[in-house]
Amino acid sequence: MNEQTSQLQAQASQFQENAVAFLKAYGGRIFAALLILAIGFVLGHWLGKLLQRALERRHLEPPVRMLIIRVVRLIILAFALVVAAQNLGVEVMPLVAGIGVAGVGLGLAMQGVLSNVVAGLTIIFTRPFRVGEYIDLLGEEGQVATIDLFSTTLTHPDRSRVVIPNRKVVGEILHNYGTIRQLDLTVGVAYDTNLTEALAAVRDILNHHPAVLKDPAPFLGVTTLDDSAVKLAVKPWVAVDQYLSAQVELYQAIVERFRAARVQIPFPQREIRMLNRLP
Repeated sequence: MNEQTSQLQAQASQFQENAVAFLKAYGGRIFAALLILAIGFVLGHWLGKLLQRALERRHLEPPVRMLIIRVVRLIILAFALVVAAQNLGVEVMPLVAGIGVAGVGLGLAMQGVLSNVVAGLTIIFTRPFRVGEYIDLLGEEGQVATIDLFSTTLTHPDRSRVVIPNRKVVGEILHNYGTIRQLDLTVGVAYDTNLTEALAAVRDILNHHPAVLKDPAPFLGVTTLDDSAVKLAVKPWVAVDQYLSAQVELYQAIVERFRAARVQIPFPQREIRMLNRLP
């Protein structure tokens, strides 16, 4: 028992001597490396804040601002890490070469992700559409909710979301409605209707509806002559978020106004004549 205790004490004493010798030999370098890393972290954070305020004054898109700030911080931290490693006596060139080889392999493995980032930057800088605009793309349509580096999110009127990878957006045919849309309403009236009075009634409805924009002005007129009715085209402009509600309200207002004015809205009908042939 005494021998085991003596061995443990000897091992502890040897470990303590080695630790003291190591700290004497490398303590200054380790402290200097930790200090360099701390300075790099603080400097990167400070420069990131300073750069963020400068970019906000230039009104850059939020994803671009975040990307630039993160890249600057990573560069500063990487530089501090290299200096700290060199201070510890680590060969920097083989480390850099290894990181380069690993970066190439990582880039090949993440081609889809990187292509999304490049496409996201293209969208942000070229601005084919912006947040709040209504677009039609790849068979999907909706109001642009967010534009990130990796994807673009659309919201439908039913509050569902469509997330489209940015690489699918760039190079495709895009229909951008902007922040307003034109309704395409059609109302049929009988052939014996006073068209001037009917159009005046519809125009009055459009002028007093709060969702209908005055500029651009609504289009209103006779569009086709069907078998059973004269078709009136009613095409006002409304904000994107009022597209469905305005359509429902305008149809209801037109029907009620026509009923009050006794304007007939005919339904399809056919007149059949039976001819009696004498034998």
